Amino acid sequence: MSLFTGLSAFPLTPLHDDMVDERAFAGLVERLARAGVDSITALGSTGCAAYLSPIERARVARLAVEHADGTPVFVGISALRTSEVLSHAESAEKAGAAGLLLAPMTYQPLTAEDVFGLYRTVTAHTGLPVIVYDNPGTTHFSFSNELYGRIAELPGIASIKIPGVPRDPVGARAHVAAIRAVLPAGVTVGVSGDAFGAAGLAAGCDAWYSVVAGTLPAPAVGITRSSQDGAVDAAAAESMRLAPLWDLFAEFGGSLRVIAAIAEHLRLAPPRSLPLPIRGLDDEQRGRVAAVLEELGLTG
Repeated sequence: MSLFTGLSAFPLTPLHDDMVDERAFAGLVERLARAGVDSITALGSTGCAAYLSPIERARVARLAVEHADGTPVFVGISALRTSEVLSHAESAEKAGAAGLLLAPMTYQPLTAEDVFGLYRTVTAHTGLPVIVYDNPGTTHFSFSNELYGRIAELPGIASIKIPGVPRDPVGARAHVAAIRAVLPAGVTVGVSGDAFGAAGLAAGCDAWYSVVAGTLPAPAVGITRSSQDGAVDAAAAESMRLAPLWDLFAEFGGSLRVIAAIAEHLRLAPPRSLPLPIRGLDDEQRGRVAAVLEELGLTG
């Protein structure tokens, strides 16, 4: 079975006094390994990679591998310049990463040829498998199925991380099938956007690249295992039970601020753990997050 299947958990990289809180980060990684996630992806968007220096990123990659207790670790290497991406890839490889996560970060708009060239260069310079990270809400670049296919033909491309699926089950299956049709055998499809996790797995995705699993792994593991066992109705029911959490993600502009508030509330991260200028949630919003955690029984 491919490494790039099942549940990949994306932990927060907590900061304290504008420095990476190494103890808190190591604790989060150990928590994920104990919970039995299939892989851990450090330094994705939830890992605040874009806000960290190269030295900090290299250190976080090493900590993730050291504390994962044998769980495969994928490391985000996204950066604005290709030379920086290659440097991050080298650091991740030295740290013992099992794979790399790469999104086409941009300030100036990128073309499809720019993005294809990025992946071609990276796969030519590393022996590690690469996950293509399609995150248009953050990068402002949208992949076409044709571009998925071109990039997936490059040696070393292991998985495509797609941004959700249609809510209609028939449409979701058709969407995943259309992507899979342009990919070589062996390249997996992974869903992201936690509200779409169960639906994506039911639609035929091989993996769930999950933010919530990075801090609250138990329910995400349950959804994934139910899906893998063919109990898609049970997986869907558990995802529906977590709808108040998904609603907070949507209301507060994405998952990062909510996940940070959860980690802080559970004392898995220090207060105000996000890098400025990201200020996180205010006290009233944090109270609402705490109430949802209590309602869902996720405070333990």
